[in-house]
Amino acid sequence: MPKLIVLSAPSGAGKTTLCLKLLRDFPQLELSISTTTRAPRGLEKGGVDYHFVTQDHFKAQIAANRFAEWALVHGNYYGTSKDVIESAFGAGKSILLDIDVQGAASLKKAYPQECVSFFISPPSLVVLEQRLRSRGTDSEESIQKRLNNSREEMARAADFDHTIVNDELDRAYSELCSRIDSALGAFHG
Repeated sequence: MPKLIVLSAPSGAGKTTLCLKLLRDFPQLELSISTTTRAPRGLEKGGVDYHFVTQDHFKAQIAANRFAEWALVHGNYYGTSKDVIESAFGAGKSILLDIDVQGAASLKKAYPQECVSFFISPPSLVVLEQRLRSRGTDSEESIQKRLNNSREEMARAADFDHTIVNDELDRAYSELCSRIDSALGAFHG
């Protein structure tokens, strides 16, 4: 039976790196592409990075109950379309979702039998702060905001089926693979 493999994590915990590795090593996983009302940034492409739509279209989809989960974030809507999930499930594929803790909770309610959720945790807030600072891409204000959000997100780790501490990437990835193998009932080799 296809599954929703949901990964959530504070910014800087390594979730994106883990997702990329999973997509490389698990051919039965398909990445969920979220729908958003925000404009594309940089080299983002519609249908690859996001499904870009107007606010009117998004609101019509909400009214038609076509989102498994959605949220309004900083004036823009983001959501996971039920069509994306149903299409993948129809093809026998499981879906990998890289979403926030609120979206993970909504998916767990909408798909209680199919959803397997993972919280990717940094070893500590001190390590997380070091990772954020070492990126060299964020302002002090942005780092502090991310750290505050991380505290709130980490407080919800118990809401997930599994917590993986990303203290060392290869070890964390090995644990994640083992748990996904078990959830999917198949081994990626």
